[in-house]
Amino acid sequence: MSKLVYLVPLFPLVGFLINGLARKSLSKSLTAIIGSGVILASFIVSVILFFNVKSGHTGVLKLFDFISIGSLEIPFAFQVDQLSSIFLLIITGVGFLIHVYSTAYMHEETSAHYARYFSYLNLFVFSMLLLVLGANYLIMFIGWEGVGLCSYLLIGYWFKNTDFNNAAKKAFIMNRIGDFGFLLAVFWMLQQFGTLNFGEIFGKAAGMKMNDMALVGITLLLFLGAAGKSAQIPLYTWLPDAMAGPTPVSALIHAATMVTAGIYMIARSNILYTLAPTTQGVVAVVGLATAIFAATIALKQNDIKKVLAYSTVSQLGYMFLGLGVGAYTGAVFHVMTHAFFKALLFLGAGSVIHAMHHEQDIRKMGGLKKYLPTTHWTFLVACIAIAGIPPLSGFFSKDEILAAAFSVNKIYWIIGVLGAVMTAFYMFRLYATTFLGKFRGTPDQEHHLHESPKAMTWPLIVLAILSVVAGFAGIPTVLGGTHQLANFLSPVFAGSVALQHAPHLDHSTEYLLMGISAGVAALTILYAVSRFSKKPDMQDAAGLGKVLENKWYVDELYDAVVVKPLRRISVLLNNVVEKLGIDGMVNGVGKLVNYSGRQLRLLQNGQVGAYILMMVVAALVLFIIQLFVL
Repeated sequence: MSKLVYLVPLFPLVGFLINGLARKSLSKSLTAIIGSGVILASFIVSVILFFNVKSGHTGVLKLFDFISIGSLEIPFAFQVDQLSSIFLLIITGVGFLIHVYSTAYMHEETSAHYARYFSYLNLFVFSMLLLVLGANYLIMFIGWEGVGLCSYLLIGYWFKNTDFNNAAKKAFIMNRIGDFGFLLAVFWMLQQFGTLNFGEIFGKAAGMKMNDMALVGITLLLFLGAAGKSAQIPLYTWLPDAMAGPTPVSALIHAATMVTAGIYMIARSNILYTLAPTTQGVVAVVGLATAIFAATIALKQNDIKKVLAYSTVSQLGYMFLGLGVGAYTGAVFHVMTHAFFKALLFLGAGSVIHAMHHEQDIRKMGGLKKYLPTTHWTFLVACIAIAGIPPLSGFFSKDEILAAAFSVNKIYWIIGVLGAVMTAFYMFRLYATTFLGKFRGTPDQEHHLHESPKAMTWPLIVLAILSVVAGFAGIPTVLGGTHQLANFLSPVFAGSVALQHAPHLDHSTEYLLMGISAGVAALTILYAVSRFSKKPDMQDAAGLGKVLENKWYVDELYDAVVVKPLRRISVLLNNVVEKLGIDGMVNGVGKLVNYSGRQLRLLQNGQVGAYILMMVVAALVLFIIQLFVL
């Protein structure tokens, strides 16, 4: 195994320190070179590591002893294997394209804020790399907390806007709920296995019986952490609000980093979940429910970024469905393809917003096809990919998850196909309303419409190519392929595969499933394009549509059930317990001392007769005590 692995997270860390500490003295061009260059360097090293892994060089690189207490040894170590090398390529590759895109998108910022932005981006990538490289749950948790911090910093990047700050706090707090579950799982594993190293835990867990209480408890707590970070019901509402940050940040959070952390953590812990079928069922049901629920909300959103945000939540649900039915390779495959087409969608949306002078309401767009040709064609490619139309990448990864779901529970498959239909509908509603038909904005906006600069369009083109070809890494045997990704990842999931007993689908069934999912998606696309290109959805929603437009009023429900009662309790504790109780006691002691001092001061009045009187009285008191008490 190459010892270059430590360079992968080191480069972004150096970029963060340079841009962060020297932000007031660096020019924008130098900031951009440093911020993007360190990610490119990490990508190059990641490519080298990938080929080393492919040739069989895997293992754990121990950098130093992190914690050593008695028999407990937790090293600061990196694990380089098939799973981590794939994620390294996704994070650094897509991350680099987003950094390049940002150099043009954020050009209006001052030099100091421009450098602050790139330092946050570099720290974000560093934290995510630490998360996927860690050889034990403690190092993973450090990276886990790091991406949570960076999400707060980036979502609230424009900190003078109170709404953006509230969105940042919401993301931070909701992630803390999930992180608490992760932390409890870490302590439980420490108590159960006496170690946090992946290899030791997985080896000891393999000898435990199915659905052992400890395994079920640990995996459920880990899933709580994953639900927070990867935006699953009920901890998903922070992710749409994360749109408050700059559009490249949205792409980074939704595609290459953060939200994929939960998928990675469960995929890394696959043997624990395979040994806990009860938890797998919970993961599958929650994932499927999230996929459908978020898709229904996306149907009626009019903010271009909000549609994509709920699309991300829905696609993450599909990934969790894959994990829940044991299709670990399918889930990782969908992470990879989704990273490409979702980054492309967000960056394409950013190009549209840039051309429209920060307008995000799709009802005020239309006809942008002729003004933004590169953005239009690349955005269309991403829409086709996410809709699951062959031979683009989304078809292969989503079909693998749906096929696995069919083999476990046919109801899962039916609901999953329904979600795929809704995905095709809301994505092409978005596409047709934005790019087709007539322009519906102001004459001033139309006059200034132009294609984005090359620093923004070149990443779009690269991501469009990847969205087309990435699926060929996982062509199934039924279509004459060898599923190279499954073969590559097989050592990581070998233990789980040996324990799974899902029925194998024959080729005719697989053809039928593929035909149905692709066919209904294609028909839905034709319907959505013909409807919304001619007559966009301009009216205010009513009935169920209004409920969907208002996101099922989940935020209002949380506000009524959780936020307002907590605030009332806080006011009660502040006014009664704090002010009257604690403060009252402390202030009372002070007042008592003050009052006592004022009264005792009266004894020192300077009159000799009064002093003699007090001496006589004191003598009498002592005499009485001596005579009658003692």
